[in-house]
Amino acid sequence: MKTNIIRIGAALAALCIAAPALAQDLTFWSWRQEDRAAYEQFIETFEAANPGITVTFETFEATNYNTILSTALAGGTGPDVMMVRAYGGLENVASAGYLEPLTTETVPALAEFAEPAIAAESMRADGAIYAVPFASQTQLVIYNQDIFDANGLEEPQTWEELKAASQTLLDAGVIPFANGTATAWQNETVTFGLGSSLMGKDFYDELMAGTTDFTDERFTNALSEVADVAGQYFADGFIGLDYPSAQQLFSSGMAAMFVGGSYELATFRAQNPDLELGVFAAPGETAEDAKLVGLYFDGGYAVNAASPNKEAAVKFLNYLASPEFGQAFADTLNNVSAVPGVQFNDPLLAEVNELNQSSIPYLMLVHFRYGEPSGSVLIQSEMQKLFAGETTPEEIGNALTSGLAAWYEPFQD
Repeated sequence: MKTNIIRIGAALAALCIAAPALAQDLTFWSWRQEDRAAYEQFIETFEAANPGITVTFETFEATNYNTILSTALAGGTGPDVMMVRAYGGLENVASAGYLEPLTTETVPALAEFAEPAIAAESMRADGAIYAVPFASQTQLVIYNQDIFDANGLEEPQTWEELKAASQTLLDAGVIPFANGTATAWQNETVTFGLGSSLMGKDFYDELMAGTTDFTDERFTNALSEVADVAGQYFADGFIGLDYPSAQQLFSSGMAAMFVGGSYELATFRAQNPDLELGVFAAPGETAEDAKLVGLYFDGGYAVNAASPNKEAAVKFLNYLASPEFGQAFADTLNNVSAVPGVQFNDPLLAEVNELNQSSIPYLMLVHFRYGEPSGSVLIQSEMQKLFAGETTPEEIGNALTSGLAAWYEPFQD
């Protein structure tokens, strides 16, 4: 009897010790307010497979998210798991020591991710990975298939064909492009969503090799062509048209095309389920020129280095790196998951994934947001001036090169 009591007592003691490790409440922060319902479904799947771990999903306004997150982490009140930006945005958080370094031992699935995806969530100084990549985004042209069909148009194969199609639409009383540039970051989207093929892969490769800079005619000529198309074929007063208004202009069927990211597809479908959408890479000068989309990785999932629930947080990260999650992410959110092996059941998403095979990085975000002034801030303000007729492409090339030379060593020679 006494032996049994001792055994029961020992078992209860062991249970009490084990309980905190099993029952763990995780907080998970994101800027993706519009994806709340989907993430709550994903979390339910994880919790069902991991009894004792609960995940509370909290979202914040996207433009303030970086500041909110950094402030919370600095004050020791940050979440256990968080969505973080990529590239320079990641380094701002990781370099402060707020993120738990990840390895293929703690998250084995990372070994299978594409190298550019891993690079987007790694810090240049130590090469360590700090987040599981969650999506790629593609800058391209989205179009209304019904409007194209009604006007006898096909996807343009050359820059002149793009302008000719735009003129046909304009003559028919249709706004060719819905885009506006009053929202600053849309200036960058328009520049590289339209101009990547005109710039060309050789320009990109030489820029990265340090043998050219932004004064290169391939770059400045592309800016000139983009500004010309905007001036002729964007909506009247596009410089004063903000991002939500531009989206509505397209989703309502008043405009035929929208230069933007693949992330727009889900938004347009939600705004108007009757839309028949198509996508294409804005062409180069000739049909033989490679049609290039601008590609980048949108962010990742990271663990707070100071989390008291680190074991459970890493377990949740392993779920977020799994093919099961990647497939659910693609199917539910109509987004290109970064998880290897995901099948894109949506034909349009499959087409985006195919276009990604011929791409260059979305230039300023991927390579020039690591210092001040950032390339994105520079291109956004300079292109706004170009659209307004207040500068020239050549002056922009000089402004970018000299501005980035403040921190980008290849431009300091």
